[in-house]
Amino acid sequence: MRTTPALKVTVLGASGRAGSQIVKELARRGHQVTGVARNPEKIPVGENITAVAGDVQHPDTVRPALAGADAVVSAIMFTDTKPDQLIDLVKSAHVSRYLVVGGAGSLEVAPSVKLIDTPAFPEAYKTEARAGSLFLEHLKAENDLDWTFLSPSALFDGNQRTGTFRLGSHQLLSDADGNSAISFPDYAIAMVDEIETPSHSRTRFTVGY
Repeated sequence: MRTTPALKVTVLGASGRAGSQIVKELARRGHQVTGVARNPEKIPVGENITAVAGDVQHPDTVRPALAGADAVVSAIMFTDTKPDQLIDLVKSAHVSRYLVVGGAGSLEVAPSVKLIDTPAFPEAYKTEARAGSLFLEHLKAENDLDWTFLSPSALFDGNQRTGTFRLGSHQLLSDADGNSAISFPDYAIAMVDEIETPSHSRTRFTVGY
């Protein structure tokens, strides 16, 4: 039985690994989902899901999908867009809430030490991680947007849906063995929980096992 009203949610980047799981989780809970991607045929198919073509590099192709949404989720790689461009697009649509699939690189592993600055952080991921950190800083400077930035754990992979995880704030979550991980479906659960019951307005939080 539903405990929250059905919402209209637009997911940008709905064909990606994170975006597609968020689409599925929203639809599973009975929300009306509009999935936006450059290749809409790759968006999950199912009840409560409408797939549309759109590219945030060309805002006019995306703007119609934002109209009337209760919330917008951005699951787009940070290197594929400019922070101001995407934030302005959402603001111009007068959307109540904006939630972002963040990165782990900006999480702290020790006081004032970010994961991206540790020797073990893969060089191949640094450009995206830096872009994610920049995006978060742009959000922090926003006064007119109700935003939330959800960072995954260090290892963001896997398709197991357990429904069991922990939430944190700005510090990287690790288990007793020092492993830091979250699957895409469990990440999606945390994201949709936040959409249904807002608890992290204008801040970043993280999810992990």
